[in-house]
Amino acid sequence: MKNEELIVELTDLAKHIGVTIRYDKGDFEGGYCILKDQKVLLVNKRMTPQRKASILALAMHEMGLDNMFIKPALREYIEDEVTRTRQATK
Repeated sequence: MKNEELIVELTDLAKHIGVTIRYDKGDFEGGYCILKDQKVLLVNKRMTPQRKASILALAMHEMGLDNMFIKPALREYIEDEVTRTRQATK
């Protein structure tokens, strides 16, 4: 899947599980948080599509998707991003 397609699929998944995605400018990359009892995923709108997709995937993984059906290609992307990030931080 292309990065733009991944962003659409990850956005749909977030909406399905009740997470609001906000694209804002600022000195941050993005991530998942809870704001006034609402699940919010912040993404810096100045990031490249590849980085936006990665941020969305890592946040979705953080929320726990093990017991939910996700398209196999999307699940594979999420798992690959988690593995890549873990290896980069070692």
